[in-house]
Amino acid sequence: MKIKYNLIKKEANSNARLGTIETNYGTFETPMFMPVGTQATVKTLSPEEIKDVNAGIILANTYHLWLRPGEDIVNAAGGLHQFMNYNGPILTDSGGFQVFSLAKPKNITEEGVTFKSHLNGEKLLLTPEKSIEIQNKLDSDIAMSFDECVGFPHTREYVEASVERTLRWAARGKKVFNNPNQSLFGIVQGAEYEDLRRHCVEELVKMDFDGYSIGGTAVGEPKELQYKQVEYSCKYLPEDKVRYLMGVGDPIDIIENVMRGVDIFDCVAPTRLARHGHFYTKYGKKNIKNSQYKEDFTKLTDDCDCYTCKNYSKAYIRHLIVADETFGQRLLSIHNIRFLIKLTEDLRNAIKNDNIKEYRREFIENYYGKEEYK
Repeated sequence: MKIKYNLIKKEANSNARLGTIETNYGTFETPMFMPVGTQATVKTLSPEEIKDVNAGIILANTYHLWLRPGEDIVNAAGGLHQFMNYNGPILTDSGGFQVFSLAKPKNITEEGVTFKSHLNGEKLLLTPEKSIEIQNKLDSDIAMSFDECVGFPHTREYVEASVERTLRWAARGKKVFNNPNQSLFGIVQGAEYEDLRRHCVEELVKMDFDGYSIGGTAVGEPKELQYKQVEYSCKYLPEDKVRYLMGVGDPIDIIENVMRGVDIFDCVAPTRLARHGHFYTKYGKKNIKNSQYKEDFTKLTDDCDCYTCKNYSKAYIRHLIVADETFGQRLLSIHNIRFLIKLTEDLRNAIKNDNIKEYRREFIENYYGKEEYK
């Protein structure tokens, strides 16, 4: 089935939305945070642990799964859900962001993008049609259009041309899309230019996608610019379709962009931070390697209900991380992912109670020790 978004309530003092997404694997509330499972696995976590942190949708990476093991192998296994034994909804990205990070501007043509594999240097060509073909075979619940992700800084002239190319690519991808169990999202580009974002939204809406993503953020721009780009996109997006902000997962950014109308988020930060010994608390990010935790037998945070906090102390986790034991990375990953999912649960309650501005103020005062964002 195609996913269906239901708008339940709009918060009284912002553009925040409470809703649900109906999927092949049940109905999930939004706003939500999606853990990233780049190579058909959320790093160090089992599918059971993903469920245990109350994850809804998770994300897998088209580019990486194309290179290995290959979309045909995943298809032969029965699709991503069977391949990775995950009984829940999965979203696949288009490979566009990996192209952004691997290709040079001169390699981007009307046909698609030519670049070198990060694994062996092999020359590759990814086109809108190929991206959709791969995702159809991966059999995720949500597939993404192939777009051009423009970095920061840039010229308006380049962004104008890029938006038109992204729209042409979206139309080409939609034309070959043929998985009846999958939903296809269009991606809004246009950098910080409101007129270009509006134009992109209006043309994508004419194509009638199942949902819409906001792209071109978290590419080096200042936070305030990111928030404007989200405002400019949400302002024109239809209210009856889900809105997905790609690659954004900083706690403050989740709050700010929920208030601007975003429904779902993803980011690799929780597991990446964990691998380096960092963990989230309501008082900011902390480093478990710090000597102050050597004999600290309390849990990571008092207000967390995750498996890690229920069972292990800072001193033990610090020992694991310092000793380079993978179990320590797993424990911090579980906690960090649960922290962001719990954040979105709290935001849903704030929307229900029409007090999201108060929630934001209190969170920021705790996180930074003072209110830095007005």
